[in-house]
Amino acid sequence: MLEFTIIFLAALCLVLGFLGCLLPALPGPPFAYAALLILHAGGVAHFSLPELGLWLLLVLVVQALDFVIPMFGVKQFGGGRAGHWGCFFGTIIGVLFFSPWGIVIGPLLGAIIGEYLAGKRSNDAIVAGFGAFIGFLVGTILKFVLCGFFTLRFILALMGD
Repeated sequence: MLEFTIIFLAALCLVLGFLGCLLPALPGPPFAYAALLILHAGGVAHFSLPELGLWLLLVLVVQALDFVIPMFGVKQFGGGRAGHWGCFFGTIIGVLFFSPWGIVIGPLLGAIIGEYLAGKRSNDAIVAGFGAFIGFLVGTILKFVLCGFFTLRFILALMGD
């Protein structure tokens, strides 16, 4: 019965992990990582400390990239410093005040407004905002890939590797 409870809690963390890839209120990859920690700590599966450490590092990197990539997207699509900062503040405002859609709309509008206020033409500002949106998509894909990897490790661990 205890093993079932451990597996159930870990599976719930995986589900929350995937939801967190889309919902900014939930940190997706950390939840998915917690699923593996629960299996390990509960004795249901064994992972080496280097594996757990590497996975933690991946979680931290992906979480950081998810925040930074939209700003990089602004730059790649021709945005300047104002668009970069607009994207940054738009992300924060979007997440804090307009969840769940604020994570998508905030960086986009922030970059557009920043570029527009810096004197860029409307079309150029919109292209920079599109870069923020593409960056958001890339960050989301990274989170899904990492959660998918953790799900695979979860399944393999339950099958006995």
